[in-house]
Amino acid sequence: MSAYPAIADHGIIGDLQTAALVSSDGTIDWWCAPRFDSPSMFASLLDSERGGYCRLSAHLPGGREPVVRQLYLADTAVLVTRFMAPGGVGEVADFMSPLVTGSPTERHRLVRLVRVVRGSLDFRLTCRPRFDYGRASHDLERTGEAAAVFRGPGTDLHLQVTGPFVLHPDDDDLTARCTLSAGETAAVVLTSDASGAAAPTPVSAEDIRAEVEACRRYWHRWLRTSTYRGRWRDIVNRSAITLKLLTYAPTGAPIAAATMGLPEQVGGERNWDYRYTWIRDSSLVVRALSDLGFTAEAAAFRRWLRARLDAGGTASGEPLQIMYRIDGDPHLTEEVLDHLEGYEGSAPVRAGNAAADQIQLDIYGEAADALAQAGEMGGIRGWKTFADVLDWLADHWDRPDEGIWETRGGQQEFTYSRLMTWVAFDRGVRLATAYSRPADTARWTRERDAVFRQIVERGWNERRQAFVQHYATDVLDASLLLMPRVGFLSPTDPAWLSTLDAMEQELVSDSLVYRYNPEASPDGLRGSEGTFNLCSFLYVEALARSGRLHQARYAFDKMLTYANHVGLFAEEIGPSGEQIGNFPQAFTHLALVAAAIALDEELDRAEPGGSDE
Repeated sequence: MSAYPAIADHGIIGDLQTAALVSSDGTIDWWCAPRFDSPSMFASLLDSERGGYCRLSAHLPGGREPVVRQLYLADTAVLVTRFMAPGGVGEVADFMSPLVTGSPTERHRLVRLVRVVRGSLDFRLTCRPRFDYGRASHDLERTGEAAAVFRGPGTDLHLQVTGPFVLHPDDDDLTARCTLSAGETAAVVLTSDASGAAAPTPVSAEDIRAEVEACRRYWHRWLRTSTYRGRWRDIVNRSAITLKLLTYAPTGAPIAAATMGLPEQVGGERNWDYRYTWIRDSSLVVRALSDLGFTAEAAAFRRWLRARLDAGGTASGEPLQIMYRIDGDPHLTEEVLDHLEGYEGSAPVRAGNAAADQIQLDIYGEAADALAQAGEMGGIRGWKTFADVLDWLADHWDRPDEGIWETRGGQQEFTYSRLMTWVAFDRGVRLATAYSRPADTARWTRERDAVFRQIVERGWNERRQAFVQHYATDVLDASLLLMPRVGFLSPTDPAWLSTLDAMEQELVSDSLVYRYNPEASPDGLRGSEGTFNLCSFLYVEALARSGRLHQARYAFDKMLTYANHVGLFAEEIGPSGEQIGNFPQAFTHLALVAAAIALDEELDRAEPGGSDE
């Protein structure tokens, strides 16, 4: 039996500054604090022996295993793991109360509320933190009969219990057990503290019950902002909550995923750190949240983005770089954590991301599109900065880059990068005209049209009858599924329909879509990867907009079967339908939202007057 749970065998909880993964057996096997991109305290997902974990689960005599089910309280981020046995039924509710402050906090609280609803059950707790990705030792200090603290370098982890739990030291770790009968409750509270402040105040069962109810109300209030009334409300709401959980509230910056190091191929080397803010991913997250009516989150990211444009000082030397830390720091030094074996032996495990200094010209289009959605440029100074960037781009767009997929196989003239520079100029011209702003719109128009002509002349492959990945290949690339959405051409343009047909032949496998064919277009990395969930949902959207509604809906319904038991998606789908890559992935959930909205709109047009097919 593997020491590692399936990647999909998890739910996520968070407080809008950090997040933890909880497996369906009640184990917290991933938690970094005080920020998403901080070193881990629990990381057994990347090394079952050295990574650290906190397990709270039902224990049955004779080595028997309870039946386990996991779910969210409806429309919340409160995760419930249920344990069912002949002698009783119990559940553990895991949650973190959202921190609505606009400032970063050094103290973060994770609550595990246990209750038995029928019969009686024995629960056991094991807490084995391993600080700094498992590199640092810690000391255990008892601070009371029901409390202790693990003291690590720069961070303390306090553990408090309520109810009949009795704590027992196990070297520098802790164990505890208790037996609960129907109607009885207990709690375990983990508080990470990087401030050196006094120990948290004692907790009571009444306080915990009030806290979980306040958390539930927060998420219900937040979801009431949503304007989505379509056919797939449950899964769209879950995706919206996930995107919110992956957004760092103090700055408004979304991260790409909650984890690092989870492999795109088990046993392979494609293992990256996704706990940072990509301009591209975040701009698309903002589009998804805006389309759902969450305008406050979209406005917060635009402020963060304008601050990056104003700040300059990138590691790449360009006006923008492809990714930043959540506080806007452009330095993301990549290191290999050799002491961690990696998920199922998938090494190397990397922290940081060396792709930060890559040149990827598409980010200017995504940034311009995000800013153009609201038409608010941050006043006169904000407009000047934006116009200066477009003037710079007019001199620098026509050059090779690394492309959207951050390949490490050398620069090319990628068609998608050119497409998004077209978007940057197009949105700039539109904004300057709509708001009467001073700008060299004549030059921007010339450059926009030059990009358009170049894509049509060099990005189109006559033999394939399709737009291709870059100008020196006939390989296809699923990133171009965004061509109709950004307005480069109509979704029913014959050239687009021909491209869509070619993609179906080369990139689509049973409605699942590969990004590209790495064998035909080497990307500088060994091994293979699965189908890319972002692309599969973009394919659904493209089919719907092109009028292929039956095909689009069937592809969407099949994609939803790959969601895990609580509606979450990783980055990719493996050959046997398993989820692989970092988890949960913002790209996937934003594309799911876009696909659902597109399908709803096109189905409603096809059947006026109803929201059901």
